[in-house]
Amino acid sequence: MSKASGLKVCVEAPTSAEARACLDQYFQDLSERFDGGFDPARRNPASDEDMTPPAGFFVMARIDGRPAGCGVLKIGDAATGEIKRMWTAPFARRKGVASAVLRKIEATAREAGLVLLRLETNRALKEAQAFYCREGYIEVAPFNNEPYAHHWFEKRL
Repeated sequence: MSKASGLKVCVEAPTSAEARACLDQYFQDLSERFDGGFDPARRNPASDEDMTPPAGFFVMARIDGRPAGCGVLKIGDAATGEIKRMWTAPFARRKGVASAVLRKIEATAREAGLVLLRLETNRALKEAQAFYCREGYIEVAPFNNEPYAHHWFEKRL
């Protein structure tokens, strides 16, 4: 993996046209990869309010100004947050985008006083499972009833 020059990551509003385009592509990717497709109405939600401070944070990555990926920190309680909607654009894969988004999410979680981050992922997303393990997340028992999840992870900050 080579880190992209011109990579910038920041917290943004989830309602912008670029944020919506990233989320739409994320859902399209899931639909193509999951056995039986993906129906956004069936998944555990992350509403605009869940992605907006103080309830959560939408993180956008850009390479030379072009949207390259995203992720969400959803605040669960005073100690726990949940990572949602991690996605990297095809043109930006293997360039450090996911790592940069995750680092921003983790830093934002620490600033918010959180001590534990959780996430779930689907069995079809082998690269995501490997990524989270490399980043220090450990597989745990299910902590929610996400219908598309097969693996649950957490990390103490």
